[in-house]
Amino acid sequence: MKKFKGRIAILAAIFLATFMTSVEVTIVTTAMPTIISELHGLEIQSWVFSVYLLVSAITTPLYGKLSDNIGRKKIFMFGLTMFIIGSFMCGFANSMMTLIIYRLIQGIGAGAVMPLTFTIIADLFSYEERANVLAFNNTAWAISALAGPLLGGWIVDQLSWHWVFFINVPLGILTILLTAFGYKDLHAKASKIDMDWSGLASLSVLLVSLLMIFQVLGTTPINWVMEAVLLIVFVLSIFWFIHSENKAADPIFQFSLFKNRTFSIQILVSLLLSGALIAYNIYFPIWLQAIYRVPAFLAGLTLTPSSVMWMISGFFVGFLMRKFIAKYLFMAITGLLTLVSLPLIFVSVNFSMIYFYIIAGIVGACMGIVLTMSTLIAQNLVPKENIGLASSMIVLGRTLGQAMMTGIFGLAFSLGINSGLGKHPELNFQQVNEFISSSTANEVAAQFTTALNAVVLEAIHHVFFIVAILCALTFVVCSFEKVKAQNEL
Repeated sequence: MKKFKGRIAILAAIFLATFMTSVEVTIVTTAMPTIISELHGLEIQSWVFSVYLLVSAITTPLYGKLSDNIGRKKIFMFGLTMFIIGSFMCGFANSMMTLIIYRLIQGIGAGAVMPLTFTIIADLFSYEERANVLAFNNTAWAISALAGPLLGGWIVDQLSWHWVFFINVPLGILTILLTAFGYKDLHAKASKIDMDWSGLASLSVLLVSLLMIFQVLGTTPINWVMEAVLLIVFVLSIFWFIHSENKAADPIFQFSLFKNRTFSIQILVSLLLSGALIAYNIYFPIWLQAIYRVPAFLAGLTLTPSSVMWMISGFFVGFLMRKFIAKYLFMAITGLLTLVSLPLIFVSVNFSMIYFYIIAGIVGACMGIVLTMSTLIAQNLVPKENIGLASSMIVLGRTLGQAMMTGIFGLAFSLGINSGLGKHPELNFQQVNEFISSSTANEVAAQFTTALNAVVLEAIHHVFFIVAILCALTFVVCSFEKVKAQNEL
């Protein structure tokens, strides 16, 4: 405890910030089936997650650069403030579209909160201490996993889903106070800020057009003219972004970092595995509410083993990095993730619920090891003055993976629903929309239950087929790592 003296307040703030952003996942996913049913937004439900993650991804490198230039504290507190405002407004949403807009504001804040927690930890602690500090901070995920589904389910069942967003307000205010009075920012600030606005604008256009490509593919009928326009915009924005970053005096995205193969692999691993993880967070609760008819809080509890095992495995990261070569450890873990995801492509409605908890626990343990190691390795590969940028690149990889894959999963889910409805002409989209949530399922006639189970389950199978591909692709990416490079870390 002595070595933490003078850092208790900011550690508490970091812990609360992590809890606040992680409980957002468990509470919102628990409430999502009810939100879909009440706001009648099944066809655009993926945007509730996508726009939040997309804006977070766009702003993450900006905040990373600003934190290196003008300091961590101001940016961290700004992010917290925007997150609180967005959460408060989400609580008042009366349609799926307004909820999506307010989630955009919430994402502007989240883009600063998560990367700055990693950066501040890197500032305050040595490389040897960081593994344990990150593991301690991961307990916030475990606590949120335990509290989130229970609290979210209780709020949905006893109050209304609007309150799952209001809960962030007091937590955010407390985090701001701890940061304001307990954190002295000792980071050396730049005397002049040369912001790469062209790079930020081109990155924004690139990411938005990419997400819109998948969103338009999920509409019926598909607007192929719009799809072609979006594809052209996406390709042109890539060239614009590359040109901007090569010409910028102080680019937000330093391509030189990616000349190091190890660093590039850490970003790719974070992107691919975070994309796979979001499928479990979103579709496990939907699966259990729709197929097994369990209450919202019980469906959300399937995420608990994942976060608990993430926390526990995090404490072994330092030991594992000392005892094993990272390349082979990564390949073993991603191979296991691939095997675990395969049954979810084929299982029937009789698949035992206990296996959801077992799979979630295995996924959490694997993700806790790999993603924590990726953060540590990436931070150790850059000079100290670029730690903020490296941390933001890792978080950008995670957020971008989640944002892209949320859109792709939403597309796969929607196409699966449409395919299923084609096989069951007695059903309509509104019935599926009501069937998704256990709280409104009784509004659907009992004779349609078997057919609706088949439609929803087929759509979920499509989602986890993509998850299996992502895990297998991560295994392949890890196989290209140089053994010597990671062994010397």
